[in-house]
Amino acid sequence: MTQEAHVSVQSSTGPLTTEAGAPVADNQNSETAGIGGPGLIQDQLLMEKLAHFNRERIPERVVHARGAGAYGTFTVTADVTRYTRAKFLSEVGKQTETFLRFSTVAGNLGSADAVRDPRGFALKFYTEEGNYDLVGNNTPVFFIKDAIKFPDFIHTQKRDPYTGSQEADNVWDFWGLSPESTHQVTWLFGDRGIPASYRHMDGFGSHTYQWNNEAGEVFWVKYHFKTDQGIKCLTQPEADKLAGEDPDSHQRDLRESIERGEFPSWTVQVQIMPAADAATYRFNPFDLTKVWPHADYPPIEIGKLELNRNPENVFAEVEQSIFSPHHFVPGIGPSPDKMLQGRLFAYGDAHRYRVGINADHLPVNRPHATEARSHGRDGALYDGRHGGAKNYEPNSFGGPVETGRAMWQPIAVSGTTGESEAPSHAEDNDYVQAGNLYRLMTEEEKERLVGNLAGFISKVSRDDIAQRAIENFRKADPDYGKRLEAAVQALRG
Repeated sequence: MTQEAHVSVQSSTGPLTTEAGAPVADNQNSETAGIGGPGLIQDQLLMEKLAHFNRERIPERVVHARGAGAYGTFTVTADVTRYTRAKFLSEVGKQTETFLRFSTVAGNLGSADAVRDPRGFALKFYTEEGNYDLVGNNTPVFFIKDAIKFPDFIHTQKRDPYTGSQEADNVWDFWGLSPESTHQVTWLFGDRGIPASYRHMDGFGSHTYQWNNEAGEVFWVKYHFKTDQGIKCLTQPEADKLAGEDPDSHQRDLRESIERGEFPSWTVQVQIMPAADAATYRFNPFDLTKVWPHADYPPIEIGKLELNRNPENVFAEVEQSIFSPHHFVPGIGPSPDKMLQGRLFAYGDAHRYRVGINADHLPVNRPHATEARSHGRDGALYDGRHGGAKNYEPNSFGGPVETGRAMWQPIAVSGTTGESEAPSHAEDNDYVQAGNLYRLMTEEEKERLVGNLAGFISKVSRDDIAQRAIENFRKADPDYGKRLEAAVQALRG
């Protein structure tokens, strides 16, 4: 809908009123004690407008604050009923409404879009069995493998408590001391580190998830969303220029492409691993810092995702949208991925703090293809939807009851409790996949990767921090480390 259309809709709905519905006589002048006199506290409209203005923002997300979103449809293109009993995947041709929020990770709400940063790829499926949220990124891996390190990692990416700025010392000190980050850092500083737009990048579920079928068989899966627009990225100089000239470049591109009827789409694929393979696979398949090689588990196309409708109100539908990886549906569940396990709690908790305990009642967040029937009541902005119905279970008054069937299959566990690393596999190595990625690159891609890394590492104030960071890349590939060391030395003089 155009801006002109919005104006005409607003002007045709009757007189301006207060929030309580009383008509407003004058919205241009506040009440005063005589002409030119002081203002009056009895001016209901003035008090209401100023009070609302002071409260019309909610805390921004600590991570993924800067984002844009759109509605769309997911269409099943292949039969996957042998792997999962999820109803929205039950037949070829079936369509499900979706909402997708893109975002950067480290920047705040007022930051620019065209920056070197991972992109969030958070997708909500409004299924007939409830909402299914798939919370991923535009990279198939991440910097760390255990959620207990997540607050520390994000603190290094955010503003330093003393300087108030992002500091290269903090970033490279943490990455150098966390060699598991070497793979993701190689992704981030390579050619795909700055997408040209949200439409021109791939998306990934990143984590490993469980699928289970009607017979109770378990499969581990990874999701891939391959852009149908083709991959397009920015060089660092191009991004620096665009970020300064048009901080809203990615948001504007997404909105305007949909307004033009050029609906962006992605081909949806999954990698599927039989549950029995996990224990003996050559590396931990639940490690978020690693990919499953396609030669081992080839991606299988299962559907098509298209975005075709813009939000009417960015605050209501994008800023207040909530996603939680704990929002599963029957036939899909979690895995022992330790990053995923932490996010199962953290995402929902963040939204209860930011938006409120009844955030799930907002139109963008509530189920669209079914009805939520819970015993949750009251709290801020509760809309009274339950009427006088009983708020406990079991009860004798006809309320909703449990199904008796779990959404996912149980996972066998053994041993004692305690802080522990994941079980060891033959190739559980922090450097192998980063080296593999480097060796896949062309000579020109390697030069740009090394240049991007060197430009950032050269800003580090201490030689030991810079050298430790370089050594991680040297362990991934000797040539990688040698080139990077020379480039950093050249820049540091």
